[in-house]
Amino acid sequence: MMIKRYIYGKPIETEAVVKTLAPTEGTVPYLTATETEEAYVFEYDMNAYDRLYGLGENVRGINKRGHIYESNCSDDPMHDEGKSSLYGAHNFLIIKGQKTFGLFIDMPSKVIFDCGYSHKDQLKITVTSKDFDLYIIEEKSFTAIIKAFRELIGPSYIAPKWAFGYQQSRWGYKNEEDLKKVVAGYRENHIPLDAIYMDIDFMDNFKDFTIDPNGFSDFKATVAELKEQGVRLVPIVDAGVKIEKGYDVYEEGVEKGYFCTNEKGEDFVAAVWPGLVHFPDFLNKDTRKWFGEKYKILLDEGIEGFWNDMNEPAIFYTPEGLQEAFEKVDEIRQKDNIGIYEYFDLKDSVSHTGNNPKDYQSFYHQVGDQRIRHDKVHNLYGYNMTRAAGEAFETLEPDKRILLFSRASYIGMHRYGGIWTGDNISWWSHLLLNIKMMPSLNMCGILYTGADLGGFGGNTTEDLLLRWLQFGCFTPLMRNHSALGTREQEAYQFTDLESFKNIIGIRYGLVPYLYSEYMKAALRNELYFRTLMMDYPEDSFAENVEDQLMVGESLMVAPVYEQNARGRYVYLPEEMLMIKFKSLTDRSYKIMEKGHHYIEVELEEMVCFIKPNHFIPLCSGGEYIEALDESHLELCGFIKDEASYELYQDDGFSKDYHNPAHFTHIKVSKENKALQVTCNKSELSFTLNLH
Repeated sequence: MMIKRYIYGKPIETEAVVKTLAPTEGTVPYLTATETEEAYVFEYDMNAYDRLYGLGENVRGINKRGHIYESNCSDDPMHDEGKSSLYGAHNFLIIKGQKTFGLFIDMPSKVIFDCGYSHKDQLKITVTSKDFDLYIIEEKSFTAIIKAFRELIGPSYIAPKWAFGYQQSRWGYKNEEDLKKVVAGYRENHIPLDAIYMDIDFMDNFKDFTIDPNGFSDFKATVAELKEQGVRLVPIVDAGVKIEKGYDVYEEGVEKGYFCTNEKGEDFVAAVWPGLVHFPDFLNKDTRKWFGEKYKILLDEGIEGFWNDMNEPAIFYTPEGLQEAFEKVDEIRQKDNIGIYEYFDLKDSVSHTGNNPKDYQSFYHQVGDQRIRHDKVHNLYGYNMTRAAGEAFETLEPDKRILLFSRASYIGMHRYGGIWTGDNISWWSHLLLNIKMMPSLNMCGILYTGADLGGFGGNTTEDLLLRWLQFGCFTPLMRNHSALGTREQEAYQFTDLESFKNIIGIRYGLVPYLYSEYMKAALRNELYFRTLMMDYPEDSFAENVEDQLMVGESLMVAPVYEQNARGRYVYLPEEMLMIKFKSLTDRSYKIMEKGHHYIEVELEEMVCFIKPNHFIPLCSGGEYIEALDESHLELCGFIKDEASYELYQDDGFSKDYHNPAHFTHIKVSKENKALQVTCNKSELSFTLNLH
């Protein structure tokens, strides 16, 4: 492994990396560096065939060439192609072509990646600070660069096994009756389900770590009752702490100085869901410990999973910003005739109160003996909120995995939790974006991830949700989530109930394979999702394919992502076995030769492909993860002569991840058309469905 570290100025310690490297002296290879008054600019001249990969969570394709991107955690659900930043900031990029190398810029404020936007043959990176670490990674192959980076930043978070089941969420579940109604809708229709999410309505007036007494007369009993049915409750935790006398979290934070402060040293005031709030100073280790211990309130109620939200942090307004808007409105109101530009000013004066860059420059963090303005460390906020919880769980639940994922993130947060890809929209383009985002996130160590299936904002359609679920079957986080006021999109709400039941059932049958591949990727610093190019580096056409992904060692998926489409074109880099599912048990098979194909995929069908001399284990039974029968497995695959598979099975809760007892080695041999299976564990039995 060849990683060079170049130190500029006095970098802020982000703890993104886990390996301390001595600084490299001399000139940075490949890049031309220019120092300006407030920044460094790095340039790289590309040829026509160079490609750019990485940047984690962002818009457009897997190859990032041709657009401009900003690492600046942003609360913006409208992920159209014109956007330059989303909820995460992931400054890892690989240049592949005439020269192939990786780079990571460890700097917690804005970094601008101009990937051939201003000049089509030039990569231009602007680091808006003079204090940062630059890592250059040189390896023998593209995938070796990724593995070296993953080893540099440390192991990925591992979720409990129940979190690989189907999960239902909606902003608007207000009380225990709403939750029980949803569970009944799934159980009565025999659609598998493992978790229900509680958005902001479950809290008492949107106060963190509280429960609305009007909606939940006995919350602990409700949690236990639903768990008896195989369903966990997963509450939201927001970044803003409501300013309210008598609210213990607020009063403790003020008393002990745990909140971010303004320029005068007073607790900074902004507004989100509860109205006026303070923001915990998560960059302060004492604050992290204090806030993390608050999760115990809900753990003691039987909760086993959390999602951290609004932690960019999102700001609806500040009192100062709102006052400026009111003054602008009053000024314009005095005029008899409002012109078009004044009308634009009127609209902007209100809309710009939210997430205003000026507000992010008006509060401060205490990091050791340093007082740092927020915009200088903006991208660390959500990361350290999730870190606060993750570190607390090591003490509060040392022998048990707790589900944890976040909206905002930075490199390094992957060690404490996963992410979901933010508040998206019920657009077909966001299904395609979900597909293309997965390998880039995996490159940054983020393995437990997925999108809001069906779309959070807007009104989904039955065909969009079905197609999205067909891809969601393969994402570790499989969560259907929607916003207040939108169409209800629980799976049982739609006409073609049988298709929803079948597709979600396929996910449960795939769990032995998906969980094994996730665990091996996490334990070995490898990728769960990969582009075709990563598996077939010598195939020149594979590099052009961005809407098909490799999932684990055996599978390729080619989701349908267009409205009214009844099929799609697929490129096979080698001969493969196509499996077409109508349900877990209703499948058809076809061996297909290398090359280009059009395949028909009806709305109720889902396809995937198995590589030659590979197979996948499938299981049966159960409407939640713990009810699955994984002692008898069906081996489904494409065997020409011999194949082997490493199965990972554990209790799904404990943390002895590397225990050799969790690994099962299965081998299938084919000789004179006869199949022979060998396995190092006699307690497992197998049915063969091999082609």
